[in-house]
Amino acid sequence: MDTKLTLKLNQEIIERAKEYASDKKMSLSRIVESYLQLLTTDKKDSDFEISPFIKSLATGTKIPADLNYRKEYSDQLLEKYK
Repeated sequence: MDTKLTLKLNQEIIERAKEYASDKKMSLSRIVESYLQLLTTDKKDSDFEISPFIKSLATGTKIPADLNYRKEYSDQLLEKYK
């Protein structure tokens, strides 16, 4: 059963994704569905291949649930612009 999903994304990314989908002759919905399927299952028999760049982003690093990302970002900026 298909269900509607609303995503909020950067407009530039949406335009590039639409162009990519058009070049691959696939719908953007199908690309997103395939990607999410690959992320959430061990199956590698999908007709959609994830680029090596995207695969390289998966670090396996666990982020603490109580992480104060605003403080971390602020600390990083303070360190960067010392």
